[in-house]
Amino acid sequence: MTTSREIHLKSRPAGMPSVDNFEVATVILPDPGPGEVQVRNLWMTVDPYMRAQMYKVSSYHLPFQIGEALQGGAIGEVLVSNDPALKPGDLVQSAFGWREAFNAPAAMARKLDTRGLPPQAFLGVAGMPGMTAYIGLLRIAALKDGDVVFVSAAAGAVGQVVCQIAKLKGHTVIGSAGGPGKIAYLKEIGVDHAIDYKTEANLAAAVLRAAPGGIDVYFDNVGGDHLEAALTAARPLARFALCGMISQYNAPGRGPGTGDLIKVVGKQLRLQGFVQAAHSDMAPAFIADMSKWIAEGKVTWRETIEQGIENAPAAFLKLFTGENIGKMLVKLG
Repeated sequence: MTTSREIHLKSRPAGMPSVDNFEVATVILPDPGPGEVQVRNLWMTVDPYMRAQMYKVSSYHLPFQIGEALQGGAIGEVLVSNDPALKPGDLVQSAFGWREAFNAPAAMARKLDTRGLPPQAFLGVAGMPGMTAYIGLLRIAALKDGDVVFVSAAAGAVGQVVCQIAKLKGHTVIGSAGGPGKIAYLKEIGVDHAIDYKTEANLAAAVLRAAPGGIDVYFDNVGGDHLEAALTAARPLARFALCGMISQYNAPGRGPGTGDLIKVVGKQLRLQGFVQAAHSDMAPAFIADMSKWIAEGKVTWRETIEQGIENAPAAFLKLFTGENIGKMLVKLG
């Protein structure tokens, strides 16, 4: 039998979560049953969307349950296999994060072809965040020649990829992020106009200084004042890909709406929310394009790494205080 530590939801947060909403539990895993594998996790991800699962009601994911292990993306190594499709030593990707080890049917642990990339890249640039950027920019926003693109949370896991795809396709990119370290990173990846929103009294004015003629595409990861700024700066017929609104995730009940939505009518804007899982048909094209872009050095990425399962809650909380550049990950073992 194998001992594993895992993170349970101890209580549902009201507003901003704290480490007190989580607890570390130790469990004993029996030998895996017929058709099952036992996996030791090497990496796990924490993502902003997980905050919605801490409410009692469902979002587009089922809510986490009090006293049970949380779930999320993970990369692990097979320890024991009772299925011929996997063997000990294989790397696999699963939804059984927030724990050091687990037993599961082999079909729920997908064998990982690393394509020469670090395994954890498949939790970031080559995984869900990278594909979210790809879908949102190319399908939802329908990027076209000459577009000026504005990206919020541009130094985050999704935003860093949005910026680079837009640049490699020849577009002017405006990226918003908070703090000099993130602004330096945006310049490093080729963003044309990097805005430190923490130093701007009027975010819309800052966007219009960068793009006096207005923006054609807005990729929203933040909502709130960033969405309002984008509505002000939008050209007629601009397209908005609404990926996330992290500024409102911890608001009790529903966060405030924007007072500028009337501009959607007059400017004939298109605002579309989306989730990555609803566009799985784009996965083959994403994998082919991203593999090529990485090999050619056209897409790079940053990671912020915390060590140890016990620090997973702290890593999650740092997403809401802006302490990560690029993908936030937890290294296990």
